[in-house]
Amino acid sequence: MKSKYFSRRALGLHLALALWICVCAVAAWWQVGRAMEGSSLSYFYAIEWPVFGIFGVLGWYALLNLEKVTEHQERARREYEEEMRAEAQAARQASAQGEDPLLAAYNDHLAQIASVPKKRLWGH
Repeated sequence: MKSKYFSRRALGLHLALALWICVCAVAAWWQVGRAMEGSSLSYFYAIEWPVFGIFGVLGWYALLNLEKVTEHQERARREYEEEMRAEAQAARQASAQGEDPLLAAYNDHLAQIASVPKKRLWGH
């Protein structure tokens, strides 16, 4: 079994992270030098580049630990959503007695919007 830290994708991520950290360190050092020369705006940039480096580490970690959603997990999510819709529909029907017609129409509209399947983005 290949480790997630030594796969081809992971090695590319490690290389990209090392390059990014080096670029951020050089840029921060350059901005510190400019700040010492009297450029007041460079104080901000001297702080900003290490923060960019930290964001790079966080992105590296997220990409390295990104797991694909399995078909079983997707099916379980769909079943859960259908169950929640059914419960909400039952609750609406139970409370519909004596409900204002305008409010009932609005709730039906919201139920129709909620029943439309949503396109899942970003790994969901």
